[in-house]
This record gives sequence, structure tokens and C-alpha cells, in this order.
Amino acid sequence: MKIHTIGGFTEVGKNMTVVELKDDAVILDAGVYLPALVELQEEEEQQKTYSEKKLRRIGALPDDDLLDKLGIRNKVRAILLGHAHLDHIGAVPYIGYRYNAPVVGTPFTIAVLKKILQDEKIKIPNKLITVNPNSSFTIKGKKRDYQAEFINATHSTLQTSMIALHTPEGIVLYANDFKLDNTPVMGLPPNYQALKRIANKGVKVMIVDSLYSGANKKTPSEKVARALVEEVLMTIKNERSAIFISTFSSHIARIKSIVEYGKKLNRNVYVIGRSMNKYLSAAEEVGLCPFKKDIQIGSYKRQVEAILKRVNKERRSSLVICTGHQGEPGSILDRLARGKLPFDFRAHDNVIFSSKTIPVPVNVANKENMDKKLRKLGARIFDEVHVSGHGGREDLRDLISLVRPQHIIPAHGSTHQLTPMIELAREMGYKSGKECHLMQDGQVLEL
Repeated sequence: MKIHTIGGFTEVGKNMTVVELKDDAVILDAGVYLPALVELQEEEEQQKTYSEKKLRRIGALPDDDLLDKLGIRNKVRAILLGHAHLDHIGAVPYIGYRYNAPVVGTPFTIAVLKKILQDEKIKIPNKLITVNPNSSFTIKGKKRDYQAEFINATHSTLQTSMIALHTPEGIVLYANDFKLDNTPVMGLPPNYQALKRIANKGVKVMIVDSLYSGANKKTPSEKVARALVEEVLMTIKNERSAIFISTFSSHIARIKSIVEYGKKLNRNVYVIGRSMNKYLSAAEEVGLCPFKKDIQIGSYKRQVEAILKRVNKERRSSLVICTGHQGEPGSILDRLARGKLPFDFRAHDNVIFSSKTIPVPVNVANKENMDKKLRKLGARIFDEVHVSGHGGREDLRDLISLVRPQHIIPAHGSTHQLTPMIELAREMGYKSGKECHLMQDGQVLEL
């Protein structure tokens, strides 16, 4: 068995791993590098669609040309997607066509992918196949079949899976991204029984989200974030001011909590921004948007402007959920801060960030600039009303104890961010370089 670490092992993003088995190969995720896209959007504010060539040039796509050089591109039998975040699925519209293979994911993941293809006006020849959480998909190999099991996990978007690829050489467990949340606000808790079952069968290698392997903690449940949202909203409930909340568009559970507390405050809840609309529409299509009747959505320019004019007049009875929590250029909050939309911030208007700034220089700079502009306009800022979707060091310890893999490959970060995972594995009796492997993009591990 060979594990090709194509992307997501030198940076946070463009996640892509390839498992090669004699005549066959399987791709796990194909994501984009979001900071490169943000910088491109700053340069070309009007640009709506991008070519594969341009995205490769700026380093936004995983370098899967490597599979041509190694002569294994034609061996790829399936592209398996763990969840709906762009750093895991965003490259599929641009590189999917290179593989004569179906793209497989949970219903929400595939619904989001279809929305992206529709928005970008891209068609790919690959068959898009849905697999329910805690179900399996049969991959047709050249001489044998393989089972890909989509084991339910919890993360900051719906229907996230750990993918267990059952092969004659042993099980490959792809656990990228996850947290161990036993009380999720939406969806099922992690399927510990399935993880125990594959552990007993024997996990050859676990490729695991190690972004916060250096944080000595267990990541709190989403119900804690829900309580934080309640705490902040109930603090400002009597104010005669507008409330704007920005969060990850893909975080449907968080949006659900915000909507429910907005209704308790007797405020009209508006959701604005194209990416908000994309994820909520996908959730509605697969029956996972129970609060749809309680919100008004605006995604096109006229709709957004009409909603903001209304909010400007009816500020004490309005709550707006919008894009812009990373200070992204062109997002709703960015345009509001620059006075490009028909709403005037006044003293004591409230801006809540139900998110954490992703720690890359371009995001940190954009967010700081936007905060300065909002404060200058008189807005009160409530930051980091949030809990992460990534497990901390103690979640990782629990997962390793449960799964007992023979080999561990840390994923989803820079070398600096992944190194603590090697230290944790050593603590747990794994030998560095023999059983736990610090990989970089473009490398191969033969087991």
C-alpha cells in the first residue's frame, strides 16, 4: 500500500490524499487553498469564475499532476469526500474531469458540490453519488472491489464522515476533519461502535486532522457555542440597535441556534450573502434546514439592498446573519464597513462574530482592517462567540486509543502545526518515522 500526501500536509487547505493499491487508487478529498483565493479576489474584485490554469498558477489547487508523473492517474477508481468544506471539496469542479471515477459523499456534501458547479457554470463528467452517514459504497477495482465506509463524525458542518477504506492490505481510516461531540445541535454523535468494530478488524493507517494537536484540551461541544450565542444575544436584547451576526456559511447548526434565539428576541431574521444561500439551499434540498420558514434570505444585489434598507428603518426588530467573518473582500460585512451598502451603522449597533479568524496572514490582516472600520462607525464588536470544529490534543488521544491504528499520518496543517501530533503518538508508544510519519505535500509513504 502506498499513501500519497498530495495536499494539506504543508498548509491548512487543499486537502488531498491518494491511496494506491497495486492496480487501483482512491482519492480522499480534493480541496482548494482558501487564502490564495482570497488574495485573488482582492486583485480581481469583479472576477466571478476562475480557470483551472489560473488556480494552479496561484497554488489554490492540490498538485495532482504528480499522479501523472507517477503513472497512477488512470488507476483512480473513486473520489471520496469527507465533508462539505471548500478546503476538502472545492477542487473537484476543476480537477474532477481528470479522473474516470465517481465522486462520492454524503447527501449534504454532494448537494453543496452541485451548488458550486451550478454557481460556477461548470460541468464535470464524473458521476455524483450520495451515501448516507453510517453506510458503505462499493468501489469497483480492476480485479477486486473495495468497501468505503462513511462513518458518522461531528465537525462544523453537516454529515461529516470519517472514511474507512477496507482493502486486502488493511483498513485506511481517513479522519480529516472531526471533533468528538457527543451532544451535537444537529445530526448524530460520532459512531463509536463503528470505530471499535474497525479497530478490532485492524486499522493499517489513520490519516488524521491534527490542526490543534498542540492545544492541551478537549474541544467543547457545539451546545457550548449555542450557549455562548444565547449569552451574547440576551445581553443586548433590550438595545434599540441593529444586530449583525457573521458565521461560517456551512455551519448550519450554528445558524439554527442564531435563528432560534433571534426569534426569542422577537426579531425578524434575515440571512444575506451568496455563500449563505448556497449552503442553506443545499441543506433544504436534503431536508436539513428546519428553520427555513423562520428566515428571509437575500443573495442577489437587489434582494440584499432591499433587506438592508428595511433593517436600517426597523433596526430594533431586525437580526441579520451575513458573510464576512474573516474580513473577506466583497463579503456583506466588508461592504457594509466600507459604506458600499444601504445601511448606516450607528453608535451601539452590534456586530457578533460567531467564528474564529483562520490564522493565516491575509485573513488576520483583513479582519483587523474591517474591525477598525466598524469601530470607527460606532459598532460594538463581540468576537469569537464560537467553539472549533477541530479536535484538540485530548480528542486525538481518545481517538488513537479507540482506533489503535498501526500507523499514524498527521494531516490538515503546516509542519509546525502537525509536529505535536508526532509527539503525542510517541507518548502513546508509537515510534517516530516507523509508525508515526510527519509527511509533506507531494510525498509518498509505502507500507
